[in-house]
Amino acid sequence: MIDLKALRDNPQRFKDGCTKKNYAVDIDRLLTLDEQRRSLLSEQEALRAEQKKLSKETGPKIGQLSGQLKSASDSDKAAIQAQIDEIKEAPAKLKEQITALDEDVAKIDPELNDLLLSIPLPPDDDVPVGKTSDDNIEISRWAPDGWDYDKTFEQNKGFKPKSHIELCEMHNLVDFPRGVKIAGSRSYVLTGDGARLHNAILRYAIDTMVNENGFSPMTIPVLVREQAMIGTGFFPGGKDQSYQVNEEARGGGQDLYLTGTGEVGLMGLHQDEILDESKLPLKYVTVSTCFRREAGAAGKDTAGLYRIHQFDKVEQVVIDVADVANSRKHHKDMMGFVEALLKSLGLPHRLLQCCTGDLGVKNADMIDIECWMPSRGDVNDDGVASGEFGETHSASRLYDFQCRRLNMRYRQGGEGGKGATTFCHSLNNTVAASPRILIPILEMYQNEDGSITIPEALRPYMNGQTKIG
Repeated sequence: MIDLKALRDNPQRFKDGCTKKNYAVDIDRLLTLDEQRRSLLSEQEALRAEQKKLSKETGPKIGQLSGQLKSASDSDKAAIQAQIDEIKEAPAKLKEQITALDEDVAKIDPELNDLLLSIPLPPDDDVPVGKTSDDNIEISRWAPDGWDYDKTFEQNKGFKPKSHIELCEMHNLVDFPRGVKIAGSRSYVLTGDGARLHNAILRYAIDTMVNENGFSPMTIPVLVREQAMIGTGFFPGGKDQSYQVNEEARGGGQDLYLTGTGEVGLMGLHQDEILDESKLPLKYVTVSTCFRREAGAAGKDTAGLYRIHQFDKVEQVVIDVADVANSRKHHKDMMGFVEALLKSLGLPHRLLQCCTGDLGVKNADMIDIECWMPSRGDVNDDGVASGEFGETHSASRLYDFQCRRLNMRYRQGGEGGKGATTFCHSLNNTVAASPRILIPILEMYQNEDGSITIPEALRPYMNGQTKIG
């Protein structure tokens, strides 16, 4: 959620942000509703002040008039009694007016809140303007010694590559038919060394973040209340991508939702809390099962492990003080952790600066990391793909957008301090998402005979095994 005061002070900034991010939000309507609401609340506040004043004055006034009534002439008694009745009725009339204003505010709130939740965080000024991911800009790329991006896989390795689907079938790493039988399209069962390799990369990723980068490991719920999804910015706009558990219709209380990333649970940990500034930054990492409906992706990447409904992901989250320069540094550091991980695995990859149209509602900036996948791209007459990059990570800088929605603040001055409370800043980044990350591992480490060399960094997690097949 954006800062409403900042919107009032500079509405054009938010209008421009909507345009850059391709969101249609009637900000003028929001400002009109906000003005109406504030006017009603101001009127209500004045009536409450009058109500408070009356409560102090009513007793003495009635007492005074009652004394006059006893000694008044018959001709004056009716007028005095009318004054007493009017004074007695005044609080009830004020209460009716205040209640009516409550109802007027309640009529405004739903539309106002819907508009507030739909306004995207304006992108940072240095984010390139663009419409879609096609307008994203490559920042850098890396490859291990011996890999040349200007050559095909066959020219680099000396043999034609197999796709990860072929390799999985050859070594019984994934059972797609039984996965589909159990759960429908875009489902799979990891088997044997496929399951072991999957768990190896997740364990390696979380150990690296904890042991080398100082993150605290957490386990978090993946079935959450709607407020957690709204608070982290995934709702209302991304509701069609989530799986909903209809508990309310079954008489079980609130509906629940399966999360598409561990970010939701990690950020929800401190919802409605005031944190101690001296304890910041909080650096959390989790491995969680993630669920995505992939709505709108019909016919796209239907085969293999690239676009699936369920996967496991190691996610990193940082929560810190409200400082833009500090958030930018965290963003760079978090990408550095991932790059170091990919380099340790020897996976060719690149960094992409996402354009404004690809940031989504909640990000001020986002950098994607894509790994080279030989089986993607155009297929030639021999049935061999040209290879292309495929997204494996996204690193997001959100400033106070999520923390404002989650009401997550810190008190300046440390524990017991009397400083002002301020909304925190947050960031998140994928460390490793599997089984998608298995695609470049299997395809880049395949050998001419079809066997697969296990990356050295993962061998301790595979009981010293060096090869599959």
